Order: sequence, then structure tokens, then C-alpha cells
Amino acid sequence: MLPQAMLPSPRLFRSRWTALLWAGGILWLAYDVAGSAPGGTDNAAALTDADGDAVNAADLRALANVIAE
Repeated sequence: MLPQAMLPSPRLFRSRWTALLWAGGILWLAYDVAGSAPGGTDNAAALTDADGDAVNAADLRALANVIAE
């Protein structure tokens, strides 16, 4: 169940215009939050192990073999 703080007051939806403005604010917030996410798509360059060393294909194959056993 959603916390009461996340839901608007029932009086808000008595007017279509205030409900529209409220919904617009929610959409604006979502766009603002999603727009601030990093836009990089090169995930392979960012892979590191627990020591901070770069991960290569051989490391991934060895890990896959250990998991498969």
C-alpha cells in the first residue's frame, strides 16, 4: 500500500485543471530525474573486478565455468 504522503489530497481532483497541473508536475519531475541519468552506452569499458582491475573476456569465461559447475 502506498504511503499517504505520496498521494495527493482528494480535493485536488475536484478540478480538472488542478489535477492536470499536478499530473504535469509529476511528469516534469520524472523527466527531470530521468534526464539527469548518465547517457553512456559503453558498459564494457566500465567493467572492473573487486580489486579495481579491468575485466576481460577470459575472466568472464572462467567465471561462467565456475558458475556452471
